[in-house]
Amino acid sequence: MVIYMNSDKWIVNLVLTLGVAVPAWTQQAHVGNLTGHADSGKKLYRRYCVGCHGPLGDGNGENAPWIDPKPRDFVAATFKCRSTPTGTLPTDQDLYNSVSRGFTNSNMPHWDSLAPQNRTDLVAYLKTFSPRWQSEKAGEVIKVPPEPAVTSQSIAHGADLFQKMECWKCHGQQGRGDGPSAPTLTDSKDQPIRPYNFADATDDSRFKCGVTNEDLYRIFITGLDGTPMPSFADVIQPNDAWDLVHYLRTLQTKRHSKENDVVKEQVARRQHLRPGARGESSFDPQSGVQIEPANAASNALAVSKQVPGSIDQTRNFFLTEHGRQPTGACVASWRCQHFCTIGNVGRQNLEGHDSVEP
Repeated sequence: MVIYMNSDKWIVNLVLTLGVAVPAWTQQAHVGNLTGHADSGKKLYRRYCVGCHGPLGDGNGENAPWIDPKPRDFVAATFKCRSTPTGTLPTDQDLYNSVSRGFTNSNMPHWDSLAPQNRTDLVAYLKTFSPRWQSEKAGEVIKVPPEPAVTSQSIAHGADLFQKMECWKCHGQQGRGDGPSAPTLTDSKDQPIRPYNFADATDDSRFKCGVTNEDLYRIFITGLDGTPMPSFADVIQPNDAWDLVHYLRTLQTKRHSKENDVVKEQVARRQHLRPGARGESSFDPQSGVQIEPANAASNALAVSKQVPGSIDQTRNFFLTEHGRQPTGACVASWRCQHFCTIGNVGRQNLEGHDSVEP
């Protein structure tokens, strides 16, 4: 602050200075019954956050040159993990969740070791870095409808959508993050960004913005701002989004899930109805296993546990049985042809965003 002692200009400079500083000092955050205060959050930020995010909150801390992905720029106020529509500010709860959860595959740890009040104070201080918080309100929280039951039809339809919406261009046909667009992807600051690798996920793996099916659904609807992953709120219906969630879970072949259970049970049931179940031995070319007559169903389940790569094979067999290629592509079946002809799913108005990164 500059004060001119011999001039009436000191009054103007004092007012202008306070006009900028007061909102920062009084910025608050509201999470549940807690109220966070920026002045308290500043001390915590200086202790725990400044090394990466920098004193100005622009992501240019002294550690930033050696960090990949780069620290969040709070001045830009562009956030990936939100419960609000694309392009809008996140809620205080969203920021609190991010601070608490941290970000997998990054240098951002989870700060749930801090007391809830401390984290709420931090959120209040983070909001002082961008003028957007002075002129805009957080977006309206999107509504996530109840998840329908996981069925073989839901998973098969999700496989169709995976192709129709070109998710494979970034995530690859087997969900390994190795699609043809993957090497070219960059974020809003022109930094390289990697698509999520579903195939390597295990029971303790999570997405950047959560771990549950509901979290994955929310990602489809909100998009991940600042990345090539757009919002599909205007191009996908709720039931379709849930079907896609169910299919994506089957790409996580190392993870126990109700979706993988449905696939294995469906394969076992269909194997049971094959000739081998009626008293004849039969050879399954998908798994390379001889199906014995009296034990076809349990044999099929055993295949998924014993044959190398068999979970992938089981899923591919499942897709083939539902009229899909193992890659998930549409083939000649009435249901698939019907969907591909009249399905109201597409990548409309997404020019420049032909890649998907949940």
